[in-house]
Amino acid sequence: MAKVDDYKQALELAKENLKSKDPARVAGWSGASFEKEGPGKARWTLPFLQWKVSVGWPDFTFSTQPSGDDLPIQQQILLLHYLDGCQGARVEDRWIAYQEVPDGKFYLDAFMRRAKNPMVQAFGSRPELLASLASQIYESRPLDQGDVSVMVRALPLVPVGLVLWREDDEFPPEGNFLFDRSIQHLLSAEDIAWLAGMIVYPLMGMAGGK
Repeated sequence: MAKVDDYKQALELAKENLKSKDPARVAGWSGASFEKEGPGKARWTLPFLQWKVSVGWPDFTFSTQPSGDDLPIQQQILLLHYLDGCQGARVEDRWIAYQEVPDGKFYLDAFMRRAKNPMVQAFGSRPELLASLASQIYESRPLDQGDVSVMVRALPLVPVGLVLWREDDEFPPEGNFLFDRSIQHLLSAEDIAWLAGMIVYPLMGMAGGK
């Protein structure tokens, strides 16, 4: 498990990588809105999971709207990696599984523990609840996969599919995450595993009271 110091180091590295880039171009590539805030200062605003996030440049202050709360450090890192990697990226409308992402096989066990297995355990016996909660939290839309599935727009260029198959007489319930093929140019395999967990845990939290 990564230590807090590792997260801090990763965050500082991501900031340094973005400081040298034109913030207006980054906004155009990423789907963020862009606002100048004075000489040498600007701000990006974009939807990220259940938040609308404001990111200052080049100081990289984060806040979620409308609350103004700070964004957790893991989410800060992932968002900066997205902004740094989005140059020239386009959604390809071609789904792939996690293990098809570069290095996905290496991180597969962590991905299963962090995201896939918890989703199946929480929603395998009640897949319609996942669809209902995802619509409430993420404004998801139905997806034509498995028995029940939804597409969550995690970031402007990052659609994620959550898929469940019901239990039958021969097989237990099963599930999977699907990613647009373009994600391999935007985020690392480790980032994608974290992102999948970031999507499913709020759903599980809401499901606990159902």
